[in-house]
Amino acid sequence: MAGPFEFDLARPPAGFVDDPYPFYAELRARSPVHELGPNQLLLTRHADLLAVYRSPLASSDKQREFGPKFGPTPLFEHHTTSLVFSDPPLHTRVRRILMGALNARAIARMEAGLVDLVDGLLERLAGIEAPDLVEDYAAQIPIEVIGNLLDVPRAERGPLRAWSLAILSALEPAPSAALLDRGNAAVREFLAYLRGLVDARRRRPGDPELDVLTRLLRGDAEGCLSEAELLHNCIFLLNAGHETTTNLIGNGLLALMRDRKALEHLGANPALLPSAVEELLRCESPVQFGNRLSLAPIEISDRTLPAGCFLTLAIGAANRDPAEFPDPDRLDLERKPNNHLAFAHGAHACSGMNLARLEGRIAIGRLIARYSRIELAGAPERDPRLRFRGLRRLPVRL
Repeated sequence: MAGPFEFDLARPPAGFVDDPYPFYAELRARSPVHELGPNQLLLTRHADLLAVYRSPLASSDKQREFGPKFGPTPLFEHHTTSLVFSDPPLHTRVRRILMGALNARAIARMEAGLVDLVDGLLERLAGIEAPDLVEDYAAQIPIEVIGNLLDVPRAERGPLRAWSLAILSALEPAPSAALLDRGNAAVREFLAYLRGLVDARRRRPGDPELDVLTRLLRGDAEGCLSEAELLHNCIFLLNAGHETTTNLIGNGLLALMRDRKALEHLGANPALLPSAVEELLRCESPVQFGNRLSLAPIEISDRTLPAGCFLTLAIGAANRDPAEFPDPDRLDLERKPNNHLAFAHGAHACSGMNLARLEGRIAIGRLIARYSRIELAGAPERDPRLRFRGLRRLPVRL
């Protein structure tokens, strides 16, 4: 294993994609505030990430960082307009409108339809000899859920996943020119599609209690979103909801298959599903890295981070920090407390976290209840991206 002082996300060491956790452990122990380059630091301790998430001096705005990376391109416009990479006042306005559509009552209304969707997918899996639990199951669920939230006609949902993957892949630490080209093409195509969808919705508004696009179009008492803000945050909704939930379900099922005792315990005790989902989020965080820019010096556990520093927050490392989680590499489905950071924390905590939790509970719980035997039918294939931890393939026998 390379020593932590040689660690570079742009050139990760061999084996990092398959199992980053030993590397995270060495970084936490020997270089917890690790220099990636001039004014670039990688943080791996839970307490340090929490301090940055809570600090009003840590900016999520990415214009300064993404300008050199993307140039004046559709990717730059998208990633600097979406909710996750913005500061107030844009972040405050968009989040307020979105949270009205993703409140507890709205999510409760989705549950019956989500159960029907999952049961239909499970029925289809029964007719496949060695189904892929990513392509045939996990990836199908959030596409349908977000498609329903935006009321995208079902016949038009085909390109959504490929667009999402292309746009988010451009966020990797060192994207290739080909990756950037695909990402820019995806933004252009997605925007062209959404303009037609928005025009149709303006002519025939939906129920704002059920249709997030109608709610976004209406705005609130403080005004409406601009055209660019509206379109790019529709893309953000699909991207954020698709990637994290697909990875939660796929990672979670693989972790359970590799720990048969935990899988059998969960099958016998379905009441553990809520805490099990939290533990799966902790152990295999769907998003491994976040970023902030320090606008002024920020105090963390044992030092002060300078102003003007790009901070990479290693969520996957913080979620296995033994200072916060006893026996952190063990899958403990009854772990309490479980203050993981899989959904970030503070003002930028994931606005769809409770919807993702519901999808995870239903997808994992109903699969386990339906099939008494779940085992691998071949080697799982990891997605090689670093920011997002997920699987490309998960072939199984049911």
